[in-house]
Amino acid sequence: MEKYAQSSDGQKIHYKESGQGNPTLLFVHGWLGNAEWWNSQEEYFRNTYHIVQMSLAGHGLSDTSRKEWSSELYADDIKAVADQIGSSEIILVGHSMSGAYVLEASLKIPQVKALILIDTIKDLDEAFTDEQAEQYMFVHYRNDFKNAVEHILPQYLFVENTPSDVRERLQNEFLQNTSEAAIYLLRPLYIKDFRDTASKVQVPVRAINSDNSPTNIENNRKYLKDYNSVDIAGTGHYPMLENPEKFNELLEQTIKELI
Repeated sequence: MEKYAQSSDGQKIHYKESGQGNPTLLFVHGWLGNAEWWNSQEEYFRNTYHIVQMSLAGHGLSDTSRKEWSSELYADDIKAVADQIGSSEIILVGHSMSGAYVLEASLKIPQVKALILIDTIKDLDEAFTDEQAEQYMFVHYRNDFKNAVEHILPQYLFVENTPSDVRERLQNEFLQNTSEAAIYLLRPLYIKDFRDTASKVQVPVRAINSDNSPTNIENNRKYLKDYNSVDIAGTGHYPMLENPEKFNELLEQTIKELI
């Protein structure tokens, strides 16, 4: 069922619900993504759990007219959906930039029992600053967004094993956005130090990370009270799309361990 919740600034936030049971798995996509990125997980888990797939403001079928973009408002988008679904137990699953936002949202949503981070926050002590994001990414997006998507980003987002249809799908989705939108939707990630947020998180945090770059478990444990991570081999930044079978298996093990 396609539904909408209203965020704190009035933006309509689109989400889909399926399945039933406890806990609710609330899936939040990464940059320039949408609710559909989790369709393979919905199919796999809907007979066991209540599944909610949402699109943050500025993404998918959600409103795009937000005046200011911030991590607080992204967290409010997640809270708006969590409040509306009326579940007593929620596991937030956040991919890429939304790893930071599910950390923040968990502080606002008492029903959250655990967080699962997907290929994100691999080392809380090694975050990009806004200046670095400007220098290494945003300048390229402004100059020629299509070129950045097709020739610069792939070296960071994909690996040799990334299926060509996944690569093409994602690049096509990215290019539905203007370079300005690509920047303002991502910038909130780099103007806040999420170590402070992480140190306030009380629930268990687990991660499923691509082995394409290392995860510093010890550094993350300096901030997150209960943190652990497993690697998924041979995928790039989108394991749920690149190797859904293996990813679903690891996600299922992680959920079972948490509950």
